[in-house]
Amino acid sequence: MTFWNRKSDRSKFANTGSLLICGLLAGVVVAAASFPAVAMSGLAAKAGSQGFAELPSELAQQSAPQVTRIFASDGKTQLAVMYDEFRSDVPLKDISKTMRDAIVAAEDHQFYEHNGVDLKGVARAFVNNQNNGSKQGASTLTMQYVRMSLAYSAKTPQQAIDATKDSPERKLTEMKYALQVSKELSKEQVLERYLNMAPFGNGAYGVYAGSQVYFKKKPKDLTVAEAALLAGMVKAPTSFDPTTTTGYPQALTRRDYIIDNMQDLGYVTPEQAKEAKAVKLGRTTNRPGNGCVSVAKNNWGFFCDYFYRWWLDQEAFGATTYDRERQLKSGGYQIVTSLDIKAQSAARKRIQEQASDNNRNALLLAGIEPGTGRVRSLATNRKFKLDDPNKPQNEISSNPELAAKGIRSTYPNTTNPIITGGGDIVGYQSGSVFKMLTMVAALENGYELSHSIKEGNRYKSGYIVGYGDPTACKGTNLYCPENAYKALKGTFNMWSGFAKSVNTYFVPLQEQVGAEKVVDVAKRFGIQFRDKGDAERANGKESAHQWGAFTLGVSASTPLDIANAYATLAGDGMYCKPTPVQKITAADGTKVDAGKPQCKRVTSKDVARKALDAARCPVGDQAQLGNCGGSTEGNAAPTVGHPVFGKTGTTDSYRTAALVIGTTSLVMAGYQVNPDWAAHDDQFTEHTVHQATYRALGDFMDGKPQEQFKRPGE
Repeated sequence: MTFWNRKSDRSKFANTGSLLICGLLAGVVVAAASFPAVAMSGLAAKAGSQGFAELPSELAQQSAPQVTRIFASDGKTQLAVMYDEFRSDVPLKDISKTMRDAIVAAEDHQFYEHNGVDLKGVARAFVNNQNNGSKQGASTLTMQYVRMSLAYSAKTPQQAIDATKDSPERKLTEMKYALQVSKELSKEQVLERYLNMAPFGNGAYGVYAGSQVYFKKKPKDLTVAEAALLAGMVKAPTSFDPTTTTGYPQALTRRDYIIDNMQDLGYVTPEQAKEAKAVKLGRTTNRPGNGCVSVAKNNWGFFCDYFYRWWLDQEAFGATTYDRERQLKSGGYQIVTSLDIKAQSAARKRIQEQASDNNRNALLLAGIEPGTGRVRSLATNRKFKLDDPNKPQNEISSNPELAAKGIRSTYPNTTNPIITGGGDIVGYQSGSVFKMLTMVAALENGYELSHSIKEGNRYKSGYIVGYGDPTACKGTNLYCPENAYKALKGTFNMWSGFAKSVNTYFVPLQEQVGAEKVVDVAKRFGIQFRDKGDAERANGKESAHQWGAFTLGVSASTPLDIANAYATLAGDGMYCKPTPVQKITAADGTKVDAGKPQCKRVTSKDVARKALDAARCPVGDQAQLGNCGGSTEGNAAPTVGHPVFGKTGTTDSYRTAALVIGTTSLVMAGYQVNPDWAAHDDQFTEHTVHQATYRALGDFMDGKPQEQFKRPGE
């Protein structure tokens, strides 16, 4: 909605002072008694003389705080609402006549007769207050609207105080503004803006919110009894709150008083008034949830939080995170996110089949769309919820150091971004899924998929590590990786080496290409290097060159990082920055550009297509350009039932396990980790995360047409 703001300052008060105010009001009283038909504008000029005319009156339209609504990718399923004040404007045609009549009966019987200021009311209030009677304000609906507008548009705390404090200066200002507003707005426009701004208590601002909170209905459907209750609350929402013990009888009395006024003004018949007063007053409210902890379905919370963190990073919405949050919670945006309900439901379902929310080890699944970067799913076996410190549900941390301090774990409840990273979450080692980056670097530097390397089960590299390091060859300071099992040795190329995840193929391949070039591919493909130590090593030319274990996935990453890195292959070498948004519409209906796909070429089409061809092997599909010679998760392709590509990964002692698998439409990455203690002693069964991930992808792809990956040169 819009309201009016002052353009000139209020310093004129220093020159008008109390004498002006008293003179004005005294003139009003005398004139009201003698000449009740005199126009208010002429009377004000006579009573206030020159000073009144000099007070500011030029007003400009502004926006009042509005609820922002967040939807799934279908544009219909509401995920969450975010607001500082729960308010959604509605046009007057969508507000029942009963509600319009009720607010006039409650606050301003002469609303349709005066020019913004009720002359008789001012006179009556002045005389009454001067004679020490019960305090009367004589504020018309228009003056109340002005007061709320000035309070909302205040630029400083003092302006906010001045707009609402009980003083003759404020009253005089309201009168001047009200006269101006009445010249520029019709009665219907004033009434619409007033009803959309007024407070109704219990977090409800505006008549739409009031109707929802107290009656769970739209304003156009309000009955006489309901409208009278809402109208009665505007004067003092706390005092007339029907949900409190002290407020209930006061709310009932005031409701019935307003119904009587409606009868006296001819808005309802005696029979209608009697019927309305017989309606029992409710004692409960339907206060809407606010933010990501109040999503419609709890498993949507992690995506909602990802969107929220994304929004706070967007400079388009303000210079600071505070400004951006205010925009989000007061801007009245309609936001269609990228969350695909089918993909999300499938991910959550398949996770629950493998691990409960009370399992200390987390299954983390992220899904992203190639070619756009739109994040389609974020799911885990956790509840998106703050653990109550007074009644904690979370177990003591499995990390002995944290447990000794009494620190609790992140299960079953957490609001940490454990799937996407951020804050203190830097990610997790994911193992051999990083080998794809080495393959891309090799292809970029002239090596072909057929490039062969012959090695045994153990490889003595030229990478230097410390003497005595468990990864060093005995008696040396050279890095000596081994394969997962001793029989895995011989001659391999990129198809077979990737299919069987041969460490003694990819470490020497990385040596031949240059580890720093592999790290560069990782950066281009969106690996974030959130861990400080990883970032320092990745950004140092010599340290990157000596990072022998990089190809084996020792750098921290998240499922979203890896899903998007592999989506870059499916996107023909176009890296698209992850986005949780499809469309943002401002309150005035204009489209906001923020969140649109931001894609750039990071490798050639042919390199991407060649690497993807080899990546079909590990997940049980068939390469088009060569022979796989095996797989590490052969059940994936037949389960999905579509052409797929991807890679498995584990770390030492199976402390983490991963699977990334994708089609032309969606790439999903799943991690099995302990978010509280990376050095845990559980040995994961990798099939747990494998099955959750490829089954979730299969569910999403069910019913979709087959689409084959393109060959190089096509």
